[in-house]
Amino acid sequence: MGRGFLQPGQGRGELKLKLVVGLGNPGRQYAQSRHNTGFMAVDVIADQLGIKLDKTFMRAIVGQGLHKGEKIILAKPQTYMNLSGEAVVKLLNWYKLSAGDMTVIYDEMDLEPGKIKVRQRGGDGGHRGLASIINLLGTGDFNRLRIGIGRPAEKGPDVVNWVLGRPNPEDTGAINRALENVPEVLWEIVEHGVGAAMNKYNGMAAV
Repeated sequence: MGRGFLQPGQGRGELKLKLVVGLGNPGRQYAQSRHNTGFMAVDVIADQLGIKLDKTFMRAIVGQGLHKGEKIILAKPQTYMNLSGEAVVKLLNWYKLSAGDMTVIYDEMDLEPGKIKVRQRGGDGGHRGLASIINLLGTGDFNRLRIGIGRPAEKGPDVVNWVLGRPNPEDTGAINRALENVPEVLWEIVEHGVGAAMNKYNGMAAV
């Protein structure tokens, strides 16, 4: 776990604690796939906060940092997408957090590439990583930050090959611009609540 890593309850009198989970698949072959957009988002947040994502803990790659008095725990589950909930439940239990203390970032086929949408609760929408989390938590009451990847064309690849494939250059540019905005959206959630973030950012497309 590493020296100085926050223990459950440590600093709770002085600091609030938030868990930010990016969904994806481990392994170099998946690194630039559409389905790893959540991993990429966490990497961008870590870079902005100067966080090293270099610890393996509770079946996830984790790092921690501070943002305006909030302790931020970043996590990338290493269970593969369909079992993401196994790592998430372990982390929430370890830090004694509720589902409402968590924001999950993931790819969304029902949004055009590069669009961002924030949601407070809901179902899994067919996303298997989200389904795993909801099934094991027993609730869908947690914040979501969705990044659009678009759907395949009618005669294009099937859904599995689409999400595991790399986007074309145009879509890559749109998604990368959205990723640059992710920290700003997350800070809105952390500082002002998910409702404020929904009003400010839902449907935005990076330009």
